[in-house]
Amino acid sequence: MSVLSLGAPTHWRNRYLLMRHGHSQANQQGVIVSSPARGVANFGLSELGEQQLAQRVADWQWPTPTRVVHSDFLRTAQTAAHIADAFGLTPSVETRLRERYFGELEGQGDDRYPGIWALDAQNAEHHYHQVEAVSAVAKRMRAVIDDWEQTASGETIALVSHGDPLQILLTALAGKPLSQHREREALLPASITLIGA
Repeated sequence: MSVLSLGAPTHWRNRYLLMRHGHSQANQQGVIVSSPARGVANFGLSELGEQQLAQRVADWQWPTPTRVVHSDFLRTAQTAAHIADAFGLTPSVETRLRERYFGELEGQGDDRYPGIWALDAQNAEHHYHQVEAVSAVAKRMRAVIDDWEQTASGETIALVSHGDPLQILLTALAGKPLSQHREREALLPASITLIGA
């Protein structure tokens, strides 16, 4: 069972705003962009994504972030910049928040995702098509939270990442089998989930 010791802390020292990037050019084109070689410099926010972020900032209803930390992919960096600019913060890069790597499916149509998710439901350790295992994603995502819990207190930290990694993280924090990550309601582009203190 791939739950490891990934449940939520018994006492949170910080609050976290788990944010999925806004609608991206990859979403618009219906392609999988999961490798740093393609995603760090290309496939940023779409025009719709820019509008989503402007609206999100204008209608802000969450605690005010004190830090903004993001994946180094262009779509998450641009999303983080919107949030950081709105609150006078300087965003910082955290590569462990990167997109889940989809291996041989890189550059293919996003209609390939459900096949991988079906395999995830059978085994959170699988590497079919050289896809990053759900368990590995959970471990690196949870390590980000653990590090902040050890080094900071009383912060509200926006963690800007990607759909699959955030769903996997939320499944881990709920103490549920990682194979069930797609049983959660899908996180929409520019969505924010508040967890912690």
